Amino acid sequence: MSLSSLIPAGLSVERFEVVDSVLLVTALARTRDSACPSCGSPSRRLHSRYVRCVSDLPSAGRPVRLLLVTRRFRCDLTGCRRKIFAERFGDEVVAERARRTGRMECIVHHLGLALGGRPAACFAQRLMMPVSNDTLLRVVRRRARSRRESLNVVGIDDFAFRRNHHYGSIVCDLERRRIVKLLPDREIATVAAWMSDHPEITVVSRDRGGGYGEATARALPNAVQVADRWHLMENASAAFLDAVKKSMKPIRSAIGATVVDPKLLTSAERLQYEGYLRREETNAIVASLAADGIAVKEIVRRTGRSRGLVRQIVRGEHTDVFRTRQGSLDPHLPFLDTQWEAGCRNGAELWRRLRCLGFCGSTRVVSEWATRRRRSERMTTAQLHKVPSARSIARLMTLKRDHLTKAETVMVAAIEAGAPALADARALIDHFQAMIRSRAVVDLDPWIANASHSLLASFVRGIQNDLAAVRAAITEPWSNGQTEGQVNKLKLVKRQMYGRAKIDLLEARLLGAA
Repeated sequence: MSLSSLIPAGLSVERFEVVDSVLLVTALARTRDSACPSCGSPSRRLHSRYVRCVSDLPSAGRPVRLLLVTRRFRCDLTGCRRKIFAERFGDEVVAERARRTGRMECIVHHLGLALGGRPAACFAQRLMMPVSNDTLLRVVRRRARSRRESLNVVGIDDFAFRRNHHYGSIVCDLERRRIVKLLPDREIATVAAWMSDHPEITVVSRDRGGGYGEATARALPNAVQVADRWHLMENASAAFLDAVKKSMKPIRSAIGATVVDPKLLTSAERLQYEGYLRREETNAIVASLAADGIAVKEIVRRTGRSRGLVRQIVRGEHTDVFRTRQGSLDPHLPFLDTQWEAGCRNGAELWRRLRCLGFCGSTRVVSEWATRRRRSERMTTAQLHKVPSARSIARLMTLKRDHLTKAETVMVAAIEAGAPALADARALIDHFQAMIRSRAVVDLDPWIANASHSLLASFVRGIQNDLAAVRAAITEPWSNGQTEGQVNKLKLVKRQMYGRAKIDLLEARLLGAA
């Protein structure tokens, strides 16, 4: 294989040499004339020559530098303002004023798209193509291209530049499964301005937040708005959880756990219980003021509590006594029960045995479990009644309903008997989710009529306010799942750059990688 086959097409090699492990190739164009960049007329009148040094793809593990012998020509056209010009080699070989060949520029661009700045610079160094991280990002920005295709069905969702502080919007073409545009915020005016530039859009898939719906109605009044089906299912589950929280008092009465014995609590649970008692005092004060007909604004002024908290109390929303969550010890509880029954009652010894099984927690966690177990063995059965959290009850009544233990079945039956309104709410949620899955749009209006006076009344009002989009979610094939996946991809790219990328670089990487 000759050396000419390893360099860009259209060049011929004059000589080559290796200097400091770098392959220097002297090359020149094969053509005898060149076209003037101003008037386009060809010229063969040579003025002078100079040498351009550009980087090319490595060869045999060595970096390659092309020493391009570039000719200057005189333009013979009388009316042309350019008298002397340098020959152009074409963007495929090497662009005007470029420091790299076209094929190396393409590799640098793809490295920047895939890895970002610093990781791509390190990888390029290993590939014998030393490029700085700033150069990589500069190439990605320079070669960025916006989408020109006509849009018909789009999905829009928000993403966080910085959570709870600054959000942007992502727009996706659901037919081509591509990201179309990143918007710098999620304001109604910004979204409406972008949509006004694309009047050809006929379907907009969005979440159930009011901002995107209002922007679509303002900019594209004839477009069909489709609510995201996953958000509908999630909102229904959240509405049932709120219903469980509102029903905690009758649930405690049904289970028989109206009184909490502080002697049975660990130190962490005791702190939660004391905080619950303080919250109950505040709830009683706010509820009494609201019963007297005092406005929310006046209650906020008198009690010093936030407006959101006062609204929650007035609506009947309450927090659990104990806010439970998955602990590091939960996967090892069967092993601990077995060791305890075998006679091992020392917390430190149990911890050492757990360490052999891969447990990474501290000895204090195991010691607290052993203390709680000793106390429970000294308590009577009547003293051991402890109501589960609202989230646990909601899970038992929905997700785990077909896999309950005997004790859980008895408890759920007692809850449904003591709080029949909650049982009706669970049946309504099951019906709603089955309706979404089976696309039974004819059942929507009867369901709204049945649920309007239940514990799900707030959720039903939200459905009524966005009824057209909810109907479209049941009947249309489009949903926002693709957009959520693109948001996940955006988060990965953003975290690769440690959250410091501006929106133009994010958009360039996302659109270029599609």
